[in-house]
Amino acid sequence: MMRLAAVVAAIAVLTSCSSADTAGPSADLAADLAGKVGADGMYTHLNELQKIADANGGNRANGTPGYDASVNYVAKFLQDKGFDVQTPEFEILDRSEGGNPQLTIGGRNHNVDQASLLITTPRGGLSAVTLRPQKTAAGCRAADYGTASMKGAIAVVDDTGCSIVDKQNAAVDRGAVGVLVVSAPAAGTGSPAGLFTPGYYQQLTVPVGVIGNDANAALRRTTAAVKLVLDNKPVMKKARNVLAQTKSGDTTNVVMVGAHLDSSARSPGINDDGSGVAAVLETAAALGSSPQIKNTVRFALWGSEENSLQGATKYLRGLPRGELDEIALYLNLEMIGSPNAGYFTYDGDQSGQPNPEIPLDTIPDGSAGIERTLSAYLNSAGARPADMPLTRYTDYAAFLTAGVPVGGVTAGASQRKTEVQARLWGGRAGVPYDPNYRTPRDTVDNIDRNALSVMGAAAAFAVGTYAQSVEGVNGVPLRDQRHRSAP
Repeated sequence: MMRLAAVVAAIAVLTSCSSADTAGPSADLAADLAGKVGADGMYTHLNELQKIADANGGNRANGTPGYDASVNYVAKFLQDKGFDVQTPEFEILDRSEGGNPQLTIGGRNHNVDQASLLITTPRGGLSAVTLRPQKTAAGCRAADYGTASMKGAIAVVDDTGCSIVDKQNAAVDRGAVGVLVVSAPAAGTGSPAGLFTPGYYQQLTVPVGVIGNDANAALRRTTAAVKLVLDNKPVMKKARNVLAQTKSGDTTNVVMVGAHLDSSARSPGINDDGSGVAAVLETAAALGSSPQIKNTVRFALWGSEENSLQGATKYLRGLPRGELDEIALYLNLEMIGSPNAGYFTYDGDQSGQPNPEIPLDTIPDGSAGIERTLSAYLNSAGARPADMPLTRYTDYAAFLTAGVPVGGVTAGASQRKTEVQARLWGGRAGVPYDPNYRTPRDTVDNIDRNALSVMGAAAAFAVGTYAQSVEGVNGVPLRDQRHRSAP
């Protein structure tokens, strides 16, 4: 407690350096929340989620009875704590079926994979000539096509340099009516990183297929029109998010904290991400529905994270005009009880090994301050934190793309712990942080209690900190400085 009091005092100094005529916030709420969010309370939720999975085929995946039961459980818990709870429904792609995609070149049929999962070709197929960029085969920019007119043609590009969405947009900008991406990775290597971004298919507007080297060679031997058939039909299903927020606080400065509620199809999902869910619920219970706070706190439990991050993305896209600018920041809690735990904060200042997919100038202002707030708490708890690179593959990605400052904590997933990290944190070097990731072994029996406790308290501390003030050296842009756009 003495150590906690010391760091609270230190962080209070850091977070209180706002304008001279504004008194700095007290750190009492942050420390109070951190002290109330403990392992016992979080285990109560983990045990309930485990029971739900056990009763529903061993998983809580989106679109299953196990997920519906999970929604009902968390919604009731929040309602019982006095929150007004919403469970907005949205549609997601379940699968594609019923067609026979093919590319006909000179009377011979070639295999083609339908990348445009929501977009099909017209009945009878799309007949057009194929043309390629003049300057670079990647076709990532309209300028790559030089002076060539693509009007009415199918663009043929390679799989390098950018996402399939960027390739389509560049081709369509020059008049193309379809796109073929040549991608034939070596066995076991998969497509290049960044080609298929989460939810990419929602941003495609024309038929887009993926072909191999044989079809590409045949295309190079002809200038005649080809026929592209992409006729797999999308099958949609319903999903739900769970949202609750305090009845007090400034609604033009909303502090959001969230975790995904769905599991993968083969797993109970207790660490991934029942652990984050448990921390969100306990933080909400500790804060209460009508606390004395300056800024509103909104709690989110996302559906369909395991299906292209649709829960968070659909939520942001569905906000009324102007409300996106009211979100001050987003804290994400992902796998905070990994059995071979690391202690990571998301790298908002890019001081660690950067992810080349996320340039520094695209990280929203304020993300570095969130990282500092979380890191300071973890240091106080004796868990020296390390940087986790930002990615496009978890729920905060939608907020990142929209321009909302992001941060959060994780104990790690399938990455392997290094020798240095094992000396620093304990555990086994050369072993994944969570060897049970997305498997039936991700159960309540395989949670690191200490990591869960420390990381859950760190998240609660950050919520309490920003509920009091979003200003100061660890603050985020104020309302009139926010100019966001939906992802």
